[in-house]
Amino acid sequence: MTDWMGLDPDDRTAIFIDGANLYKTARNLGFDIDYKRLLQKTRSETRLVRAYYYTAMQEDRDQDYSPLRPLVDWLDYNGYQLKTKIAREFVDAQGRKRYRGNVDIELAVDLVMMAPKLDCIVLFTGNGDFRHAIAKVQEQGCRVVCVSTTGTQPPMASDEIRRQADQFVDLTDLEDVIARKSAPPQRRESNDDEIEDDDYAEEFSGSDG
Repeated sequence: MTDWMGLDPDDRTAIFIDGANLYKTARNLGFDIDYKRLLQKTRSETRLVRAYYYTAMQEDRDQDYSPLRPLVDWLDYNGYQLKTKIAREFVDAQGRKRYRGNVDIELAVDLVMMAPKLDCIVLFTGNGDFRHAIAKVQEQGCRVVCVSTTGTQPPMASDEIRRQADQFVDLTDLEDVIARKSAPPQRRESNDDEIEDDDYAEEFSGSDG
């Protein structure tokens, strides 16, 4: 067994990324994720079967464009399987246009369905709502490694998910490997908080890693 995330080279492993949660976690820690290096490193350490990325997409009806589109397109062409859903538009009490959407149910169902084909799942999220799905995965003999952080205030990783996971890895321990080196961390603009539950927008043009 190697040191990096405790991955076993003989395990059939899959990555499941809660896109909104991982983005918020990395942003709060002050760096961006290099998804190319994440994939390369995991492939070098274990038998990587699939890498899934889940996100709700903000589609602006006026512009027919989502600020996540560059990232999603890049991931789709570079080894990740995308699981997306359109965020629903609504107007809040102050009359501002906002969006609501998440893919938690889709991610939880896929975790349970994929478990019989895997030995290990690496789940990038700190959301305690996944505790029950993780337990069901473990009942099928699949080990679960959760990646988030306790290094923020409040911690992004819930106590529930840390207790349930077979192993918890703090994202700060992976920074040297998967932090983007070619650009400073992305900062939210004032209108980036318009998606509830999945409220992030990220400019992305590829990786130098």
